[in-house]
Amino acid sequence: MKRALTYTITQENELFVAQCLEVDVASQGKSPAAAVANLREALELYFEPPVATILPQIGTLEIEVNAA
Repeated sequence: MKRALTYTITQENELFVAQCLEVDVASQGKSPAAAVANLREALELYFEPPVATILPQIGTLEIEVNAA
């Protein structure tokens, strides 16, 4: 699925910063094109589904609850 996202580009000293307006993701580069390319990569990683590295563990525990 493709999604159109908007971004802004600002300059901070000698670097350009590209920031997505819909999602709190930003990146930088030495040129506006490099900043946008880095933003694209960061957004692709942001939207990548998480992959569990270990299986989840499920357990139960008992606790003492004193009624007032």
